[in-house]
Amino acid sequence: MLDKILIALISPLGTALVLWLAALLVCSQKRWRLARFLGVLGFVWLWVWSLPVASHALRGVVESAYPQRSVVDTSAAQAIVVLGGSVRPPEVLGQAPDLKDAADRVWHGARLFHAGKAPWLVMSGGSDPFTAATSEAEAMRQFAQDLGVPSRAMLLEERSRNTRQNAQFTAEILKTKGVRRILLVTSALHMRRAVSLFESQGLTVIPAATDHEARTHFTAIDWLPDASALEGSARAMKEMVGRLSSR
Repeated sequence: MLDKILIALISPLGTALVLWLAALLVCSQKRWRLARFLGVLGFVWLWVWSLPVASHALRGVVESAYPQRSVVDTSAAQAIVVLGGSVRPPEVLGQAPDLKDAADRVWHGARLFHAGKAPWLVMSGGSDPFTAATSEAEAMRQFAQDLGVPSRAMLLEERSRNTRQNAQFTAEILKTKGVRRILLVTSALHMRRAVSLFESQGLTVIPAATDHEARTHFTAIDWLPDASALEGSARAMKEMVGRLSSR
């Protein structure tokens, strides 16, 4: 809970709101100059992180430790673990899962499996039973099966609701199979925190990052505020804070 509160506060919108609330409080004390400064600072902070140029630069800093690597250059392991967050399970049985922006995770996991990098493909992700008919792991299994991965080669971890639980519950399954060395597949933005949490479970982790977001080439329009850029900045800040709390 503390982590979630801290993440909300350090997000661009959260920080701006705190600054504006502080400006209102200062106004009540008739400290007009300080109030104006806090109000402008909140606006500038929100504006900067809503610029695609700034947002992609921040994401690039987080992703830089895990550049894109070809399947051929990826080391082999005992299992490939794909983290949830890429597929929304159907609300009703019989419906198809909804692929999200991070669906690259499942696709990359399937590519590694077909390249013979490991004999097991582990899907890790639970769901809220009140809003989903299956776990996210099951939804990912269906997607991977359509990509040619046989069901007999897949293991499902269906209880986790966050990255820490991904690591804990997946490690329990892997240990029953005698697996200690894994290829971990998740978004590059999320990889540093995920690696730390899986290593804390005693696993040897080989990062297999995908879903790289950061761009380095821009046009004039990228200097204009954009809601998706603001959301990307917030996720990058979340990963920075989450990495610190996972140590």
